[in-house]
Amino acid sequence: MNMCSKCHKEMILKQEQAQLAASSIDSIVNGGDPGKGPIMAATTEVVVAQVEEKMIFVQPPLVAEPSEAVAVIPKAKEGPNRCATCRKRVGLTGFNCRCGNMYCAVHRYSDKHECQFDYRTAARDAIAKANPVVKAEKLDKI
Repeated sequence: MNMCSKCHKEMILKQEQAQLAASSIDSIVNGGDPGKGPIMAATTEVVVAQVEEKMIFVQPPLVAEPSEAVAVIPKAKEGPNRCATCRKRVGLTGFNCRCGNMYCAVHRYSDKHECQFDYRTAARDAIAKANPVVKAEKLDKI
């Protein structure tokens, strides 16, 4: 077969495993040794009960008729990133502020773009979350 000794041994091993698996499946199906032949009779009767089919109809989702006035707001076209203050194109070098807008290098600081984000409250919440209050009982209960 034009194989090296290692590949030939692997092929022989795989063939032996396949034969072993096939014989074990035959023994499980037939309930005995694979050499004895099948135990099941050649003619078997299969009783099939008839099952009533029930048709289940799913209603499609309601679609608004064209006569009804439905306010559909189209999504704004995503354009290039621009500074929220001076509208200068910033591209990949823009700075995202905590207020949710993007700014250029000149307007990146909160005092330069009239930022509405409350830094003090955010810092207080972060400190309170990082350092929970732990109180021990003053007197041991007897």
